[in-house]
Amino acid sequence: MALQCGIVGLPNVGKSTLFNCLSNAKAQSANFPFCTIEPNVGVITVPDDRLTRLVEMCNPRSVVPATVEIVDIAGLVKGASKGEGLGNKFLANIRETDAILHVLRCFDDDNITHVDGSVDPVRDKEIIDFELQIKDLETVDSRLAKTSKQAATGDKTARMQADVLSAIKSALEKGLPARSVTFDTVDEQRFAKELFLLTSKPVLYVCNVDDAAAVEGNKYVDAVRDAIKNEGAGLLIVAARTESEIAELDTYEERQEFLAEIGLEESGVARLIRAAYALLDLQTYFTAGPDEVRAWTFRRGSKAPRCAGIIHTDFEKGFIRAEVIKYEDYVNLGGETAVKEAGKMSVEGKEYVVCDGDIMHFRFNV
Repeated sequence: MALQCGIVGLPNVGKSTLFNCLSNAKAQSANFPFCTIEPNVGVITVPDDRLTRLVEMCNPRSVVPATVEIVDIAGLVKGASKGEGLGNKFLANIRETDAILHVLRCFDDDNITHVDGSVDPVRDKEIIDFELQIKDLETVDSRLAKTSKQAATGDKTARMQADVLSAIKSALEKGLPARSVTFDTVDEQRFAKELFLLTSKPVLYVCNVDDAAAVEGNKYVDAVRDAIKNEGAGLLIVAARTESEIAELDTYEERQEFLAEIGLEESGVARLIRAAYALLDLQTYFTAGPDEVRAWTFRRGSKAPRCAGIIHTDFEKGFIRAEVIKYEDYVNLGGETAVKEAGKMSVEGKEYVVCDGDIMHFRFNV
């Protein structure tokens, strides 16, 4: 399931440093704008204690974790919507992603230049917001001009589409993202989604702080939190420079000791990966046995046949039933055999909505 989160932000806010921590694919990282020109894609393993526990219980021959794709996109500057800097390329790359990790500089350091000369994460956020909104407004205006003509002839579908476009246009003109507009009917929601607007994508703001603010944040983080309170977006605090130091340590024990010294239970990178996974509306089900323990990624709300099809299309085409064990039952009772003996394994049909953490066997016939 190749869904991607794009890391965006102004130049020199720590995007590439963070990407290097996340991925084995090394983006350049330097103290000047446009260091990252081509988008770098990293396939990142999703930390999951449940997978670790299943491996301990099954002792399988192979283990396959869930993954998420992260894309490091070139830094944006004012005027990107008009083609300034690498603007057109930036906007094209971000349009191809499914969600946005917006990195904001929330630390002071005279040795690292800021493209606008001072540290102000809310201003930085607004610069990128404005460029994305302007580009979306162009898209909406162009579509609205065509749709309004059709609506004037009495076309009900065109009328609905024009209403959706008008509502989004109104929000954009107020400086609000398209995702801030909600619609009641399935047709309206589907049409809005099919517009593929830049500001309709889910966003997580990543506040890049120094070591001292890694746990509780600072005044810059507080300002960002206040600025996004009505946006329906998330916020995560990460010290990218600290994370890069953690990534260079050789052993798990050394990394945990380092984290304990700065007052953290786990790395910001682990929290960010899980947040990116959730931002894409992804969940995990498992298959577990002596041959393999594997985490399978599915979209929240998916039914059993579609989840079966993730393993193989034949599983979906010939779906008969799903045998489902809840993770808690599997762990608490000591494995599949004990769960069956306790009558805790359920047999589900085509309408079963798969839950995060389900351990599943699919029966099919093709």
